[in-house]
Amino acid sequence: MKFVQIIDYKTERPEGMNELMDKWVEQTKGKRTATHSLIGKDRTDASHYVEIVEFPSHEEAVKNSQLPETDRIFREMTELCDGMPSFIDLDVVRDEQLNTATARRFFHEIAVGGNLNAIDEVFAADYRDHDVIKEEETVVGSDALRSDVTSWRAAFDFTINLESQIAEGDDVVTRWTWTGTHKGAFMGIQPTGTVCTMTGVTTFRFHDGKIQEGWWHYDLMRLMRQLGAL
Repeated sequence: MKFVQIIDYKTERPEGMNELMDKWVEQTKGKRTATHSLIGKDRTDASHYVEIVEFPSHEEAVKNSQLPETDRIFREMTELCDGMPSFIDLDVVRDEQLNTATARRFFHEIAVGGNLNAIDEVFAADYRDHDVIKEEETVVGSDALRSDVTSWRAAFDFTINLESQIAEGDDVVTRWTWTGTHKGAFMGIQPTGTVCTMTGVTTFRFHDGKIQEGWWHYDLMRLMRQLGAL
């Protein structure tokens, strides 16, 4: 179970705290067990800060706290704080990346499920698409995506298995495996009935809760070989 520690503190010397954090990151390379750190500043009190540190588990957090570098940095940290920092230990009982869920809607509900009406809910009207299969470097508009999905669904009966997803900032990266049966014309190739597979990676960039831009990289050469085109 993931574990989160919340550190609540006040300081008039945030630059010093940032230097301490950089120092700790450098000194604990290859040893620290913390996976994610986020620091927020109170909008109503400029001296009030909250740091959220994520660990794979409580046991890993204990290992991290036992590092001599962590102990040393903590002592230096308290010297910069106005009073003693407070700590809240939390077991994570729900972790929902909302953008990853939206990205999954495209693969499961739209591409495989065929619900083209959902495109307007998931994609911005001025969505920008970058696809290795297209002559144009950038295609603008969600209607272009609607046309792409229609074409692929007409050429293949397919499923998509999502192997992994990584979210950072506004971007969601999805690694997937596509399996399809060739039932209709595709890039000038008449139906062969061949069952094909290919792998790919899609990066979606979000804005205001919708997908604003997408980059597609997939093994088209492998697909064409399976269809007998190469």
